[in-house]
Amino acid sequence: MLSEYLTVKGTAIHEIIIDKSRFIAHISRTETEEEAQAFIASIKKSHKDATHNCSAYLIGERDQIQKALDDGEPSGTAGIPILEVIRKKGLKDTTVVVTRYFGGIKLGAGGLIRAYSRSASEGINAAGIVERTLMKVMNVQIEYHWLGKLENELRASTYLIKDIQYLEKVSVLTFVKEDLVETFSNWITELTNGQAELTETDTQYLEQSKA
Repeated sequence: MLSEYLTVKGTAIHEIIIDKSRFIAHISRTETEEEAQAFIASIKKSHKDATHNCSAYLIGERDQIQKALDDGEPSGTAGIPILEVIRKKGLKDTTVVVTRYFGGIKLGAGGLIRAYSRSASEGINAAGIVERTLMKVMNVQIEYHWLGKLENELRASTYLIKDIQYLEKVSVLTFVKEDLVETFSNWITELTNGQAELTETDTQYLEQSKA
């Protein structure tokens, strides 16, 4: 599993008009090629009367699955420009479909490349980009009288609280980067005078929006 990577936040639709043609970008996070193809098929079904439904997707930790489809536009003027936008933004597990309704004015090869690139880029921006960071979820179990101090210290630190569970003791679940687990554990031990019980409960991705 990658320690961190960028992808789109979720699905989005964004439309622009260029020389009377409508370009509608559809964005989705897709973690398998089957998901990507299903998303493309759903857009084609929804816009079956469109002039073109051009698409591209990039999937896998090493970007091992890549595909670009021009769907009737001149070769290299639609799918590849969309794919290049995904690459340049450094995204993974992302599918973009740009639907075009022809407005009567031909754009030429250069114009098409610019139009599909712009549509894909603006669509991705509308969807939002997140950074996914692989984290250990540490369970800090303490007596209730330690909660105020511990919570204040955690919120003032770079560590992020995932959840607080109020049981016989308090469990403070905290996201910690794998290479900082020992540092975190030592800090908590010092902070609580060795009264905290620390256990690793899970490994999962933390998502944070990128500007």
